Amino acid sequence: MSERHTYRVIVRGTWEGLTEEARTRLLAGAADHGLASMRFTREGSLSYESSPLKHFSMRYVVVSDAVDGEEMAGAVAEDRAETALRALGYGFRDLRSAVTDLDTVKINRKSRSRR
Repeated sequence: MSERHTYRVIVRGTWEGLTEEARTRLLAGAADHGLASMRFTREGSLSYESSPLKHFSMRYVVVSDAVDGEEMAGAVAEDRAETALRALGYGFRDLRSAVTDLDTVKINRKSRSRR
């Protein structure tokens, strides 16, 4: 059995070819998709600003085999983002991801003398 790692993945992209209906829905929901909505979840958390309505990000938690590595975690998250955005009827382009392996992150703790 392979070791499993948990990855946090931020998928960024640009809106493209939005219909008027999609644009209207995005603008109406912008308050619910700002900084306060940013969470890492399996389903993904969409965030964007309404002005200008140009870029977005989606945050994912991906759990997969460690041997598959960060590249696979990024591909899985990008696939989830594409699926979700298409289901919502939102046009997009230029997806790219940034991946952090939570199982290999070094935590720097303050020493007692620095407190």
